[in-house]
Amino acid sequence: MARPKNQAGRRAQLVQAAKQAIAQRGLNGLRTIDVAAHSELGAGSVAYYYPDLGDLVREVHEDAVSRFYWNRREQGIAGETPEAKLARIIRSGIPHSRDDVDFQALNELHTHAHRDTFHAGLMAELYRLEVSLYAAVLNEGVDSGAFTMTLPVETAASNLVALEDAYGLHFMGGTPLDADDIFRLIVANAEVLTGCRLVETTTAQ
Repeated sequence: MARPKNQAGRRAQLVQAAKQAIAQRGLNGLRTIDVAAHSELGAGSVAYYYPDLGDLVREVHEDAVSRFYWNRREQGIAGETPEAKLARIIRSGIPHSRDDVDFQALNELHTHAHRDTFHAGLMAELYRLEVSLYAAVLNEGVDSGAFTMTLPVETAASNLVALEDAYGLHFMGGTPLDADDIFRLIVANAEVLTGCRLVETTTAQ
């Protein structure tokens, strides 16, 4: 009897390998051999599971968006107060380093949004989810009396997402700011928006 193959496990492995390949060399000209170089499986296996490499790239984007969102959501939930939750959510949206594979891959994948409706849809969904994270904690702060908003919650949430995206892009591109600099800059804006002093109690990992 033929040994059953761990199809799901191998596909998951290839998704992570493709993410590393995309982060290292970008999407343009990506080949099965590039994915195989980051996996225990050979190029033949990559082609077997993903005859169309575009399908693998789409799965990488879905996986990256899901992981990024759920990690950020957990960071927000972990905070004890609205102030702590807001600080943790801000921290979780900043690359740890320029070698951060998840951020590198997301940046590469997002560049295809204007060429591909699938990638555009995922980028729009991630933006919506990130705004919802900020809006939830801002509303919680308003309800508890901790925050006195200077802008409507949805506007403030959208602005915070835009700030982290912009700073993150410049950081990954080599701007002489580190993660702590970016955190302080975004927090300064958040404090103006909420009328509340934010103190980071625990660094998000």
